[in-house]
Amino acid sequence: MQRRKFIKRATLASMASLLGTEIVFGDTLAAGYLPLGLQEPDPFKMFNKDAQMVLLNDKPWNMEAQAHLLDDKITPNKFMFIRNNGNIPKEIDAENWTITFDGESVAREKTFTLKELKSNFKPYTYQLTLECGGNGRSEFDPPAKGNQWTIGAVSCATWTGVRLRDVLADVGIKDDAVYIAYHASDTHLSNDPSKEPISRGVPISKAMQDETLIAYQMNGTAIPIAHGYPLRLIAGGFPASASGKWVNRISIRNIIHDGPKMTGTAYRVPCEPIAPGEKIADEDMCIIESMPVKSLITYPKTGAVLQKGKSLNIRGHAWAGELKVREVAYSIDFGSTWKNCQLEQPANRLAWQHFNASIDFPQEGYYEVWAKATDENGIAQPMILPGWNPKGYLNNACHRIAIKIN
Repeated sequence: MQRRKFIKRATLASMASLLGTEIVFGDTLAAGYLPLGLQEPDPFKMFNKDAQMVLLNDKPWNMEAQAHLLDDKITPNKFMFIRNNGNIPKEIDAENWTITFDGESVAREKTFTLKELKSNFKPYTYQLTLECGGNGRSEFDPPAKGNQWTIGAVSCATWTGVRLRDVLADVGIKDDAVYIAYHASDTHLSNDPSKEPISRGVPISKAMQDETLIAYQMNGTAIPIAHGYPLRLIAGGFPASASGKWVNRISIRNIIHDGPKMTGTAYRVPCEPIAPGEKIADEDMCIIESMPVKSLITYPKTGAVLQKGKSLNIRGHAWAGELKVREVAYSIDFGSTWKNCQLEQPANRLAWQHFNASIDFPQEGYYEVWAKATDENGIAQPMILPGWNPKGYLNNACHRIAIKIN
């Protein structure tokens, strides 16, 4: 009978140090065994994400889709990007969850339970586009620091909740109110309880829009934990960082909010164009509000091979922050000529719009299909990278896929 080998004492001590406590019965552990507490979690299973999603970071969790995964008109959870700044709350008691309204410009501080929000205010449901301000960051040169998003940090789910403006009307806001700021129960990566990982917000005018929600459902069910369960702010059309998760407090400010990720270069771009790599003072940076016009080809997947003589049917989505998309066009000659796609109207304001087209190719060979959207003000996507900025925000260059005709 083979003798069982046990973990060495030095190894056991190292494991206990990493766990922060003694491993009871550790002397019985077989050699080579790694305690569950030290095993890396599987985010795809933990967050119910498709295996084709791309993990960018685990501290904090950040994950994006690939273009072909975003083909659904309404983005399901399994294909929705995750952008976190801190640790996901470990203990959530939805039954006793509260949200407090306070700040210099609140008429009267007031706290609501989740149940009171649902019973005291009328629910609304909208399809709302959320895109990370850094989506497309990986293409900037010189490189910009941060998660190297490609094209998949965008989604358009159905959100249900109460209008923020209805709650603000109930608590009352003073005439000097200029901004609202969210606070949440996620924790700083340092585990310092005095630090907030992120606390951003929106101008009062945005807070008062019909579609700005305090949401408690996504796609008809409770919001998944990675996306803000049980309560989050949704401000479609602005960078997704303005839509705080796990929200438990909203402050009405008489100044532009100055919380974490609101100052310096965070979610800001140069007010005037600068040269790539140029240094810029914080006071010359402007807060990102409405996201720029953009489009994404979601079918077929890049690299598709088509038989000569057959038409290719493409489809995708286009969005333009606070604005509607006026048209989407495609090119197969590297932007030399463009033809219009069929473009659907949005389901509601701030929802993305779906487009499609049938394309014929003149001969065998390699092609690229480019898509270019134009917003209602006549502003079109650039064919190449837009102006460089220190944090790699707002890359809305034309999306393109590779096609081979045999």
